[in-house]
Amino acid sequence: MKITRLPVVLLLSFLIHIPVFMRSSLEAAEPALRIMLIGDSTVSDYHKRPKDKPDLTGWGQVFGEYFNDDVTILNRALSGRSSSSFIREGRWKDAIEEKADYLFIQFGHNDCPGKGDRETDPATTYQDYLKKYIDEARAAGMQPVLVTPMTRRVFENGKIRTILRPYAEAMLKVGQEKNVPVIDLHQKSVALFNQLGDAGSAYFSPSKDDRTHFSGKGAREIARLVVEEVPAKVPGLKPYLKQPVP
Repeated sequence: MKITRLPVVLLLSFLIHIPVFMRSSLEAAEPALRIMLIGDSTVSDYHKRPKDKPDLTGWGQVFGEYFNDDVTILNRALSGRSSSSFIREGRWKDAIEEKADYLFIQFGHNDCPGKGDRETDPATTYQDYLKKYIDEARAAGMQPVLVTPMTRRVFENGKIRTILRPYAEAMLKVGQEKNVPVIDLHQKSVALFNQLGDAGSAYFSPSKDDRTHFSGKGAREIARLVVEEVPAKVPGLKPYLKQPVP
């Protein structure tokens, strides 16, 4: 029986294109790069804002605006948490199970003296908790990035007065010891607020009396301070930044 050539040609064509089809499907199915944020109220996402602070915004809430569509932000920061309470409440256990690609860690505000069982010592326990995050993140396949806590917008004699520098210095020390990139947001925020002054930086606050948290515009400027350091400190994320940065 004679076999016509046309079906054979069609079959060969189909077989040749199968790998291309499969490869395209696999590429389309690949998950976006995922960046997780853990921290306190200055980072967290406010779905429900209090009536007296309708513009209250954490910098982590708008962090994703600086990245392209290939990036998914997993903001697991929560108001009132310190480096110790985030672990003690089981939130770190839940977060690490998500196994993001990168982990940005910013604690300090609720680690300060006067925070009860949430406080830590920058010379000892604070560093121990940071090292725990780093070691366990790496074990889960996440790349840790440390972000020092930004200053509160408290002025004295025209300049910023901060109690958070010991925690920032402790984080820098841990970053050097553990070979982890550190974005010194504390130093950058102090410099920015000193440049703007009290009145000039008032728009950063979500209300007249709140000098810790941010308005939407203020949060975006704080997020930009973090993003500015990404190309040098976390070069693996540079291709995912919007160009130019909005």
